[in-house]
Amino acid sequence: MTPRSRFSALPGEILPGIGHNQGPPLDHHRSFRRYAWKKARAQLMPKLPLEVIRRRVRRATELGLEYPAYASILLGTGRDIVGFLFTCDALGMHLSQKVPIPQHVASKLKSLGTVDTMLAAEHDRREELADLLARETPIRFTSATRLPAPDVQRSEGQAAIRHALDPLKLPGDAVVMIGTEAHERSWADAARLARFMHAETYFGV
Repeated sequence: MTPRSRFSALPGEILPGIGHNQGPPLDHHRSFRRYAWKKARAQLMPKLPLEVIRRRVRRATELGLEYPAYASILLGTGRDIVGFLFTCDALGMHLSQKVPIPQHVASKLKSLGTVDTMLAAEHDRREELADLLARETPIRFTSATRLPAPDVQRSEGQAAIRHALDPLKLPGDAVVMIGTEAHERSWADAARLARFMHAETYFGV
């Protein structure tokens, strides 16, 4: 008598064809699996008290951010935002005897709540620029850094960003960089900042 194969069908069972990996059918209990997956995902979503949500909405308003953008940063980093790093182009500033700055930009900066603001300039006169800005407006920057040329290695851009953050002992994942250029986004990613936002998005232009 030929020994029974371990792949033999039970009574009433149909044997799989050639090439079958002997796994379970993909459509077996599909509805239940879909239900279980949706339930598991829902359980992973934070269930926040209403007062916590209100507090976060107020904080987003203080930072000049839409709540979805602020909530996304919190979810991604687990940290509150403690600083903004602005490039000169993002602020619409150009160095001269006076520092022209668009009214809508100045208004938003003056309305910011408790947060450090840092300045990134593409030239060596960043300190002078920050001083000029402070004399002509009520806006104060807590530190300034010189951004390198656009075609440098990402590590140089990363180092320039850290030059602004390190004196203030700010963690990168709690700082948002506001800029205008793709290479600035690359540097922000290299420095592991919480987010890079285009100036048009942040200032609502």
